[in-house]
Amino acid sequence: MTIDKRITDDLISNGIEFVTTVPCKQLAGVIDEVDKRPEIQHVPSNKEDEGMGLCAGAWMGGKRPAIIMQNTAIGVTINTLATLIQYYRMPLPMLISYRGELREPVACQVEMAVHTKALLAQLNIPTYHFHWQKDVEELDNILKYTFMSNKPVAILTDANFWGGYGDQ
Repeated sequence: MTIDKRITDDLISNGIEFVTTVPCKQLAGVIDEVDKRPEIQHVPSNKEDEGMGLCAGAWMGGKRPAIIMQNTAIGVTINTLATLIQYYRMPLPMLISYRGELREPVACQVEMAVHTKALLAQLNIPTYHFHWQKDVEELDNILKYTFMSNKPVAILTDANFWGGYGDQ
């Protein structure tokens, strides 16, 4: 089973019926897998904060949502996370590609990586960092936690988790 199928299976087994995504090369396999599954309504978003709004609507409409996005847009989501998702106690699993760490080939990605974990910590959002593919074994428990506690959670998946930057 591929890592993309494993992640999507965990989403489905936790009752997630609505997923919004913002394009990302590292997450492309998961996005493709989500798009194939009839159990999930997949709605692509133009921006991450827009996607969070869609997730809020899905939650209010009785569906369990998730968002798949890059960490480089965490900054634009702060207001939406604080004043919508957290204020109304909405559970929101955020599967986030964590760009900008060691061996990152794109310099502008580094700056947001420096701030990602601190911003999530400032918002008191539980954050899990997947560095190795075996870390996906925790995804089921993380998803259960977010829906039990009605909190957003961030699952950061770095380039090593996805197999590097194509040069490894």
